[in-house]
Amino acid sequence: MAKVLILGGTTEARQLAERLAQRGGLDVTLSLAGRTASPVVPPVPIRVGGFGGADGLAEHLTAERVNALIDATHPYANIISENAAIAARKAGVPFVALRRLPWRNVAEDSWIEVHDAREAVDAIGEAGRNVFVTIGRTELAPFAGAPQHRYLIRSVDRVDPPLPLPRVTYITARGPFSEADDRALMTEHKIEVVISKNSGGSAAYGKIAAARALGIKVIMLRRPPAPDAPSVSTVEDALAWLDHALTSTAARGV
Repeated sequence: MAKVLILGGTTEARQLAERLAQRGGLDVTLSLAGRTASPVVPPVPIRVGGFGGADGLAEHLTAERVNALIDATHPYANIISENAAIAARKAGVPFVALRRLPWRNVAEDSWIEVHDAREAVDAIGEAGRNVFVTIGRTELAPFAGAPQHRYLIRSVDRVDPPLPLPRVTYITARGPFSEADDRALMTEHKIEVVISKNSGGSAAYGKIAAARALGIKVIMLRRPPAPDAPSVSTVEDALAWLDHALTSTAARGV
């Protein structure tokens, strides 16, 4: 029975694991970093926690005789992705990254692209604004340096400890978020600026479409460079890649 290790944390990772579980005949494990307190998990064995960098992951791949490694982590988890590509090469394991395509701005969008959260804070400007922050809870520290703004912060898990800001509202919620709901939310809080990562996919696109409809500026954190490794953009393509990889491995007698 072929062993498949999926590095997950995204919707696509869960969907891929679900599809493979339905097939049978495969030993599939989904590995999660453990950053989300209550992840949505599919009906396959779950592994939580890191491997100890690229070397640790390579040792795990070899020791467990993994036949294929699929990196379906978040597009901004660049360190994990780089380690996965290196580990697969060291262990000689077929590897692919499942990366949803980034969003593309259209004529009606008003985007400013920045490198990181610190640049995003600078891009808001000095005058106080109502700001909707949707970049997760691990990169929020720079916003404490701009207390003149009123913040609406949405994350999957609770921000703890809260930021030392005089005017901040926290929303704990898990997507998908519709355009209509995000438009109502942004209207209610009189949002003037949206800060987002270019995650791609449909689950979080509601805020982008809502900002477009309301004429609101979006400050977009650029994606980090992807590792130099094979990649696909859909679950269907990942399944096709896996079929080919396992067939090739079997033909070589590995």
